[in-house]
Amino acid sequence: MSATLPEKTAHMIRQAGVRQVECLFPDVTGYPRGKLMPAEAFLAGQELRIAQAIPMQGVTGEYSYHPVFVDDDPDVRLVPDLATVRLAPWADPPRALAIHDCVELDGRPCAFASRSLLKTVLARYAERGLTPVVAPEIEFYLCAPCADPSQPLQPPVGRLGRTEVGQSAFSLNMLNELAPFWNAFQLALQTLGIRADTWIHEVGCSQYEINLWHGDPVAVADQAFLFKHAAREIAIAHGLNAVFMAKPIAGEAGSSMHLHQSLVDAGGRNIFSQPDGSEDPRFRQFIAGMQTHLPDLMLMLAPNVNSYRRFVKGSQAPIHLQWGYDNRTAGLRVPVSGPAARRVEMRVAGADANPYLAIAASLAAGLAGIDEGLVATEPLSGDGYAQDHDLPRTPHEALERMAGSATARRLLGEEFVTAYVAVKEMEFADYDREISTWERRVLLPMV
Repeated sequence: MSATLPEKTAHMIRQAGVRQVECLFPDVTGYPRGKLMPAEAFLAGQELRIAQAIPMQGVTGEYSYHPVFVDDDPDVRLVPDLATVRLAPWADPPRALAIHDCVELDGRPCAFASRSLLKTVLARYAERGLTPVVAPEIEFYLCAPCADPSQPLQPPVGRLGRTEVGQSAFSLNMLNELAPFWNAFQLALQTLGIRADTWIHEVGCSQYEINLWHGDPVAVADQAFLFKHAAREIAIAHGLNAVFMAKPIAGEAGSSMHLHQSLVDAGGRNIFSQPDGSEDPRFRQFIAGMQTHLPDLMLMLAPNVNSYRRFVKGSQAPIHLQWGYDNRTAGLRVPVSGPAARRVEMRVAGADANPYLAIAASLAAGLAGIDEGLVATEPLSGDGYAQDHDLPRTPHEALERMAGSATARRLLGEEFVTAYVAVKEMEFADYDREISTWERRVLLPMV
């Protein structure tokens, strides 16, 4: 370890009778990877290593063999962020967990690791004396277990012995239908130190949204990462399936991860507002940066083949990067607030996005807008769905755009973009080889 474990944390581990520590990190998808380490070895600071390519492991479990990954497949060190050590609330016998950074053996951050990428983007803000503040809104579905992937997901049976039929947005009764899960999940979030704000039933059938408190981007991304990990584990314990796909059920609402973003200076003042409370020019420059550069980074906000099913007119999912005041039909929304809370809500990212990468992409684009003095469009008034759909419509279009983008490489680094594109090419090729239920259902009897 690079630092000594605080005595309070070591005492917590021993007092709880922890046997093992989940030494985990987010891969490129945002999925938890890592190793289990005996608790005493963790407390003693035993070094841990893992293959360098694992941070770029695809959703299929495969690895790209693009030349960016060296042939000898070297190790990286897993270095724990000791501030993230927590008890794992789903484990029996007791376990702890710690989020780790992937570090090359020569001490450099691993260019393929999503947590490292976010830290690299934040370092540019720090050079300018600025600190971003972010807050995610995470949507997901709770479904019945689905053993047959060819069958559609179904809502679970609630406390009244029946399944939900929909039309229950903001219903507290329907939120309480799965009370045992929510009680356990809330306790789990407290154990993990995840600061949740409001909990609501969303538009979709058995769809929910939880807002996390605003804060430091790495800390917030860590919380979003553990939030999804905990939701899946607690759901399984209650005979449920927590689903973070962007569009898991046909005909139902998609699931997003809206990101609220502001910037503060060294004195904690929101630089999007001037002393008299009016907008600072940097506010619209930040918006212009996202308008200009996020289309090239769309693959980080909508990373999977399923992601693009979410962007449908009239669905409260955006179809462009227009911006507007308190306008949910725009891809970039400015909520009504006082000057100290002036912020922009980026509504493009799906619940399936890796939170580290989505935050990194959005902040990198916004900072470029300030540095380049870009000019935002005029704010959108009225129905944004009357405007053209100017976001990439398919995963292949988003892939081609990122692969050919010099801007993406400038903002995120050559190695990361090359590796990320290679992984997505591999995943999409695997998808394209699949023969779908639609093809068998519709084409089989007709052609």
